[in-house]
Amino acid sequence: MSCEMLSRAVLYVNQTLLKISDFTEEDLIGQQHSIVRHPDMPRCVFKLLWETIQAGQEIFAYVVNLTKFGDHYWVFAHVTPSFGPDGSIVGFHSNRRAPDRAGVQSAQALYKVLLEEEQRYADRRKGMLSATELLQSMLADKGKEYDEFVFTL
Repeated sequence: MSCEMLSRAVLYVNQTLLKISDFTEEDLIGQQHSIVRHPDMPRCVFKLLWETIQAGQEIFAYVVNLTKFGDHYWVFAHVTPSFGPDGSIVGFHSNRRAPDRAGVQSAQALYKVLLEEEQRYADRRKGMLSATELLQSMLADKGKEYDEFVFTL
């Protein structure tokens, strides 16, 4: 199985996730992680997340997820690549924590702007790329890398 396939398939869930999300283990195992992607979560943030971990680096991010019945919940995610004996990336691991309320409010405001940028385009890929450029521009204006920025929310 390729790293790309491993990176997006749910291989493990814990009881806390199941309780919060209303999903069962059977609902999630083997599914693409996007099964819990809330429509208010900008695609450009996930693009940054996947690029970062596929480059072998960790990332922290505020994430809004979708429950089985259409509600939502926020997490502060710490995502790290998992390495095999030869040093190659064989998968990814995400620890999720209860997020800071002020951080969620700041993330909501930022994600609203990014999502609006994505939605300006009929072509979803072009929208995601434009929002990615906007996010990179915002980070450059603040003189911060994404991880540093997230901890200031």
